[in-house]
Amino acid sequence: MQGAKLLIGVIDEPGEARDALTETIARDGLAVYAAESAEALPPETVMIVAHSRAVPPNEWPRLAERLPTLVVSEDRQDADLFQAVDAGMVDYVVEPLRHGHLLRRMIRRVIEVRRLAAERERDRARLTELNESLETHLAMLRLDQQAGGQIQRKLLPAHPQTVNGVTCDYWLAPSLYLSGDFLDFQRFDDRYTLFYFADVSGHGASSAFVTVLLKYLFNRWQTEWDGNDPEALPGRWLAALNRELLDTGIGKHATLFLGVIDRRHRYLHYSLGAPLPKPLLDVEGKVYSLTGEGMPVGLFPGVEYPQLGCELPTNFRLWLCSDGILECLPGETLDRRLRELERRVQVSNTLADFKNSLELGRVADDDEVDSVEDASGHEELPDDLTIMMLSGFSNDQP
Repeated sequence: MQGAKLLIGVIDEPGEARDALTETIARDGLAVYAAESAEALPPETVMIVAHSRAVPPNEWPRLAERLPTLVVSEDRQDADLFQAVDAGMVDYVVEPLRHGHLLRRMIRRVIEVRRLAAERERDRARLTELNESLETHLAMLRLDQQAGGQIQRKLLPAHPQTVNGVTCDYWLAPSLYLSGDFLDFQRFDDRYTLFYFADVSGHGASSAFVTVLLKYLFNRWQTEWDGNDPEALPGRWLAALNRELLDTGIGKHATLFLGVIDRRHRYLHYSLGAPLPKPLLDVEGKVYSLTGEGMPVGLFPGVEYPQLGCELPTNFRLWLCSDGILECLPGETLDRRLRELERRVQVSNTLADFKNSLELGRVADDDEVDSVEDASGHEELPDDLTIMMLSGFSNDQP
């Protein structure tokens, strides 16, 4: 038993009474050392049993601070016993020789409490060490995430920019440092402009890695395109991307909208992979969703994506939003939120107008790096939020 390995110090005046007290405590294997004062006890003593007659009244506080101490006395009305208890002794026993079994149980209880307290202190020290290590690792992870966010933003196109008579502007705010939302807007030649808008499932590092893959694949496919059959290009690229994501086996999928703007005919060729909400086209104050249906990219093999298109008038605004926008709109149902989105698009002439209508406060005002870097601002965004607006061709001279 653990108590048999621990030393109990007895403080009492020498004599038969002390010997009897020592013998009473030593039963059941407890180790005991008797002395006249605390200074005479061995350093390995773990607790003290002190008789009230053997300790001066002014010594009780110092004794209580040194080690856990039980007080014993022959008289319940002993004034020294009261002073000892008032000084902070852990407990007391009256007539210890008569109640030896109780005394030993109390000693073992004090030893166990002391052991548990020591364990708690060790656990507290270990927890403090682990917390410091965790804080260090979190700080390193935060720095890595911030660096990754900087790199991800470098992959985004400049904005606002005008290509072939169409102006692109956007705002991207990740709920964390990295985003699962991504977009691109590039000139192919004097006639065609290519763009896409992607929302990768989830958010954070794993989703951000997929956006880097998207950037690489679309750049590669763009260099391989010969400029023919623009109407088939969006669907073909989405099908190829679907195969690529399935082959990676990473369990990520994305919703996408991919478009080719034909400047000569002022026409939009597009295909879609289940974007929510659908892109909204604003023409002279009338807003409607682009038609068509398509499966998410990266979920099912062998999916074919539709070839779709629509004419673009002289003045148009095409709005694309990630599904994070739905968290920022009022309405109890999805249908009501989509109608609210159409209403706000209808009354917004610029991207800034639309952002202001969302009333996102500090998050919406952070335009310095086009995304939120301060973690304190992320609390207002439950999901990544990206808004992209294309407008033209009012001042275009082909």
